[in-house]
Amino acid sequence: MHMNKFFALFGFAILFSQVAVAQSTPSLAKLKSNAAVKHDESTPMVADKTFIKSMGAVVEQTYFGNKTAPILMASFEGLGESFVGPQGTATLRNPSDNSLAVGLDHIVQIVNSRMAIFSKKGKTFTASGRPLYGPVETRNVFRGFGGPCENMNNGDAVVRYDQLANRWLIVMPTFRKGISRNIDTATKQRIAQIQPGAAAQLFQPPLTKEIPLVNGQRPPMPTPPADGKFCMCYAISTSSDPMGSYYRYEFERELFPDYPRPTVWPDGYYTTTSTGDDVIEKHAYVVDRNKMLKGLDAKEQSFIIKDVNFIINADLDGQQLPPVGAPSIMMATGGSQLKNVLEDDGIYMWNYHVDWNNFSKTKIEGPIKIAVAPYHYLGGGQLTKAVPQPETDQHLDAQGDKLMARLVYRKIGNRESIVGVHSVTTAVGGGGVRWYEFLVNKNRTVKLHQQGTYAPDSNFRWMASAAIDKKGNIGIGYSFGGKNDFPGQRFAGRHFGDPLGKLTLNEVVLVQGEAAQTNTLRWEDYTQTAMDPSDDETIWYVGDYLKKGAKNYSSRIGAFKLGKK
Repeated sequence: MHMNKFFALFGFAILFSQVAVAQSTPSLAKLKSNAAVKHDESTPMVADKTFIKSMGAVVEQTYFGNKTAPILMASFEGLGESFVGPQGTATLRNPSDNSLAVGLDHIVQIVNSRMAIFSKKGKTFTASGRPLYGPVETRNVFRGFGGPCENMNNGDAVVRYDQLANRWLIVMPTFRKGISRNIDTATKQRIAQIQPGAAAQLFQPPLTKEIPLVNGQRPPMPTPPADGKFCMCYAISTSSDPMGSYYRYEFERELFPDYPRPTVWPDGYYTTTSTGDDVIEKHAYVVDRNKMLKGLDAKEQSFIIKDVNFIINADLDGQQLPPVGAPSIMMATGGSQLKNVLEDDGIYMWNYHVDWNNFSKTKIEGPIKIAVAPYHYLGGGQLTKAVPQPETDQHLDAQGDKLMARLVYRKIGNRESIVGVHSVTTAVGGGGVRWYEFLVNKNRTVKLHQQGTYAPDSNFRWMASAAIDKKGNIGIGYSFGGKNDFPGQRFAGRHFGDPLGKLTLNEVVLVQGEAAQTNTLRWEDYTQTAMDPSDDETIWYVGDYLKKGAKNYSSRIGAFKLGKK
């Protein structure tokens, strides 16, 4: 056991104490992909339940911001029902798993198992939103690579734009076991495959028109091989052009790699995953970013952490770097839906130190509890009927048990901050966006700077995603709906220096829902913000809605500026 000092800020009381960090001596057993596998078990996360409801309401913002709403700079249709692109149409499943990334001249969207590329107004294109590529299967980026990455098209793929290198990162899990490209299928012997090999041009499929499935149900899958492996597939572009060539990597996984959350940090691409919905077990992986940007052979290191909620790493926005050697910060909510602990009064953090020269020095330190206003999971957690809709008894899932993507890191001068969001129950019985801004201390612990629950009326606001622009302003997009409003998408924000804990900019509508989703309770699973690297000020956001008479969702992509203070 290690003993770590930490401080927790709650109200005006500062508490200094010692916590026992339940991190066992890391095991250095190797994965088949030559990744160092390590195991860690955290201390239990226990909330003071007596304060949950009364104290949680203290931080609720029950009014709209009185400043001018964020400026909607652009808005266009993304992947979804009725979308038509150069490769035709696509049948999309629930949930959408919406992911968005923005580069210098392009916008890339991945929805479940399909991707598309759009124009972005600037030096190359005169307008944003023109489909340039797609919809295509996400695995197209792995065409010719071999193994499960090429042979299996999978959902939950995520796209990021690495602003530090002006490169695109696409991460795709495989949800069925397959035979690795490192196995000779004839002899079943392991072979020394060079990875990534030569960069490959993005494949251009022909025009197709998919036949919609009944209620978006998945087709039957083939039986996986008994001796196969799960894997995580990485594709890194060789330039700022997403339609150019990519370095491709396959890393084998022993455990089911659900709900990946890749993030950008100077010393690695960090990705957390989950073994599944019925087990409390999370995975914290990191791959060698610097080698992958050069197309060199790269390694992956990992921990398996038990008895924690979904953990997410901080994702870097902007060009200012954290101090050299600074660990990646990971955070999670408290409580445990599977143990029927649906409330807590803390956010928990870990420091992930990676050493690419000596794997034995790679370590995770934590958890450290940061005291926050008590909260109760919206809907009681994930995969529950949380949000009502008009004209139907079908309620929607809120994923209320976890911090949502992205957990955003931004350095401005000497100030380092992290913003996180999750969905909570409000005092009036609706749903609100709980948001936090933490400041990073010199010793790489964090302290709570401000917090709030955005709940200006009795409707539901949930499944949010946040961003911090170059001025320190905070923008948050989220789903909006309720018993009188079909689910749609809205956006609010605040200026740096405004009263703490308040979204002072009035709410703006990105898209108004026109119909209820009745075929499933699964709604999005997550939405996504992305900072525009061209000005480091425009915040892009994507989320779902249904058009009038539609049977399945559409997505709307918007760009916002928060204006002058």
